[in-house]
Amino acid sequence: MTETLHKVVDELRQGEAYAPFTNDPNIFKKKFYIESYGCQMNFSDSEIVASILHTEGFGPTRNWEEADLVLLNTCSIREKAEQTVRNRLQAFRKVKENSPGMLIGVLGCMAERLKAKFLEEEKLVDLVVGPDAYRSLPSLIAETESGQKSVNVLLSREETYADISPVRLDGNGVSAFVSIMRGCNNMCTFCVVPFTRGRERSRNAESIINECRNLFEEGYREVTLLGQNVDSYDYTNADGVTVTFGPLLEQVALVSPLLRIRFSTSHPKDITDDVLHTMAKYNNICNYIHLPVQSGNTRILQHMNRTYTREWYLHKVQRIRSIIPDCGLSTDVISGFCSETEEEHQDTLSLMELCRFDMAYMFSYSERPGTLAARRFADDVSEEDKKRRLTEIINLQNGHSRESYTADIGKTFEVLIEGDSKRSDMDWCGRNSQNKMVVFPKGGLPLKKGDYVHVTIFSATSATLRGEMV
Repeated sequence: MTETLHKVVDELRQGEAYAPFTNDPNIFKKKFYIESYGCQMNFSDSEIVASILHTEGFGPTRNWEEADLVLLNTCSIREKAEQTVRNRLQAFRKVKENSPGMLIGVLGCMAERLKAKFLEEEKLVDLVVGPDAYRSLPSLIAETESGQKSVNVLLSREETYADISPVRLDGNGVSAFVSIMRGCNNMCTFCVVPFTRGRERSRNAESIINECRNLFEEGYREVTLLGQNVDSYDYTNADGVTVTFGPLLEQVALVSPLLRIRFSTSHPKDITDDVLHTMAKYNNICNYIHLPVQSGNTRILQHMNRTYTREWYLHKVQRIRSIIPDCGLSTDVISGFCSETEEEHQDTLSLMELCRFDMAYMFSYSERPGTLAARRFADDVSEEDKKRRLTEIINLQNGHSRESYTADIGKTFEVLIEGDSKRSDMDWCGRNSQNKMVVFPKGGLPLKKGDYVHVTIFSATSATLRGEMV
C-alpha cells in the first residue's frame, strides 16, 4: 500500500547518496549528486533520473560540493522527513553561495506538495520536478542555467518510464528494484501519496520481464517488484490480453530458478489466493509478505478508509499461513489516529498478539496537509498518548520479533549472499526467503556475492540470525 512503501519515514536514513560506478568518469561534461529519502519507489526513481542525466552528459559524484547539479529525491509521508530534507537544502544553499554555477533541485513527493515554498518563499532551490516529470529534466536544467527558476509537477495518467533502463546506483550488484506500476487509487485518509504520485497505472508486462531477465544476465540474483499496491497491477496489451499480478509474478519467476523474487507492497483487500498459490508453487518467489494493517480496530480502519475490517485482515493472515505455512509476515502500525480511544488502541495490541508479526514499521500519527484526514478530522489524540501508545506497540512487537527469530535456532535456510557483514569482513551476510538477515563466517571458502549457501542457525537477536554454513 502507498504508506507502506514509505518505510524509512520517522527513521530516515539521513538520505542515501548515489554515485554509480563508471570506468571513465572523465567522459562526462558535468557532475551530478543525488540523495534519496523515504520509500523504495523513490530509490528506484533516482535510478531512472540517473539514466536520464547520463544521456545528457552528466556523470556521478559522491562529493556534492563539487557537483554541478545537486538533487534531493524527497518524501512527504511524515513531518520529520520533510524537516530533514529542508535542513539539507539549507546546507546546500550555503555552499552554493560560493559556487554560483551549482544548481539545486528537489524531486519526488515534496516537490509536488511544496513547490511554491521552495521556489518563492524560501528560495532554497532552482528547480522542482515531480515524480511524473523526470523526462523534462534536461529542458528544465537548460532553463535554470539561463537564470530562470523551473518547475514541472504535472501528474500523468500514463507515465511509467517503461522504456528507460535504470542506472543501478551503488547497489550491491545482487539485488535490484523493478518498478511495475505507479500511483495509488486507494485514498487512505492519512496518506498524501495519491495527491503527489497520482492515479494507478501499470507498466507494460513485457518490459518488466525483459528488465528482470537483463538484470539476471548482468549477475543480479534478486529483484523486488515495486508498486504502491502491487496486487492491483493490471495491464492489458495491444492484443487485448490482460495480465494481473499473479500471472506477472509467475512470468518473472520463470526467468530463472536462480533469480529470487520479492515484492512490495500488498493491500489486505487486494492480495488474492492466486498470488498466494503462485508463491507456494515457485521456490524462487520468497516466502515473505508485507501486509500493512495500520490499526486493529474496525472503526478506526473505516476512519482511515482502509476498506477492510479487523476480521477481514485476520482471515487474510490465516489464509496466507494456510497456503504458505512458513511465510514471513510484517506490517505497518499507526498509533493515535484521529479519535482513537484507549480501547481501540488495545484492539491493535490484541491483533498483534494474534498475528505475531516477524517485524513491523511503527509510527505515531502525523497529520499531513492536503490529506483527507487533515481536511475532515481533528487530530485530537494528545502527543503524550500517541507516544505512550507507540511505545506499547514497539515493546510488544520487539517481543514478538525476538520470539520469531529465536524460533529459527536449529533450522537451516538457503541464504543469498549480499556482501560482507557490517560488523566484520570475516563474515558474510544475506537474507533468507522470509526476509530475515543471516550472518555467518566466510570459512575460507571461495564464495562471492550472489552465491546461494545453506546456513544452520545457532543464535538470534530480535533482528538478526547467526549461523554456520552447512
